[in-house]
Amino acid sequence: MEQDIQNKLRRPFSEKLKELMLGEELLEDLERVYLPLANMIAIGLDTSSTQVIGVNGAQGAGKTSFCTLMKLVLEGGFGLKVLSLSIDDLYMSHSDREKLAKSVHPLFKTRGVPGTHYVQKGIDLLNTLANAAPTDSTPIPRFNKAYDDVYPEKEWDRFVGRPDVILFDGWFMGATEQPLSDLIEPVNDLERLEDPEAVWRTYVNLQLKTEYSRLFDCLNLLVMLQVPSFEKVYEWRALQEKKLRIATKGQTDLRVMNDDEVKRFISHYERLTRWMLKDMPEHVDVLYAVNNDHRICLP
Repeated sequence: MEQDIQNKLRRPFSEKLKELMLGEELLEDLERVYLPLANMIAIGLDTSSTQVIGVNGAQGAGKTSFCTLMKLVLEGGFGLKVLSLSIDDLYMSHSDREKLAKSVHPLFKTRGVPGTHYVQKGIDLLNTLANAAPTDSTPIPRFNKAYDDVYPEKEWDRFVGRPDVILFDGWFMGATEQPLSDLIEPVNDLERLEDPEAVWRTYVNLQLKTEYSRLFDCLNLLVMLQVPSFEKVYEWRALQEKKLRIATKGQTDLRVMNDDEVKRFISHYERLTRWMLKDMPEHVDVLYAVNNDHRICLP
């Protein structure tokens, strides 16, 4: 049975790799990584309810490609109805983050950390999808990173019916709060110079403990793509911005970052990324180490 599915998927999987501009050598991951995980999800699936699979991975870990390929395998190999959703698409609008920056701390103007998402809207969306009738059409929010703002609702995707599986990715998906004692010492110049009283990082930590824990309670399974180190995150994120600049060449009013801006941006993520690398591997359901060449390594 599994061999039949593998044979059926080899060609579309290969074509998807080309579309994602990934090397053909990743075709071996179909059998090595994707089919075993898809089989685990399918076996544990209650057909009367939606299964939410959280995918955690720091900046540049390859979450989007991973979810795109997993969606292909679950749909084409197991006949499941799958929605791929990112916590990034729950980002607050630019204007709402500016309000948060004024009311709580200036660093909240920058998207990314806990506190800069519409968490309740995310919880409501998951519940709506899980209870959708076959003909219901659910709007799926989308965020435009090139413009650093929410897409107009008329440009949102729509999902018809109830998904069997939701692949829900996020750079801190499933993360827990740090011990308060860990918040005292700053981890970089951004915290040292711009958050000397620890107001920003304490608020972030509180949001993880409260609002985001409610969102993460919706997960049925948590997968972690474990990056080699925080230092690798900067390199990979800089590459993402370079690709975005190429893809949006000629467009105006964009918020694509140069290398110095990327360095500052990533500094917002450093504390929680280092904490996740230390804390999460023991608590996730499925752990995949990602090596320096972006390849998934099995235990």
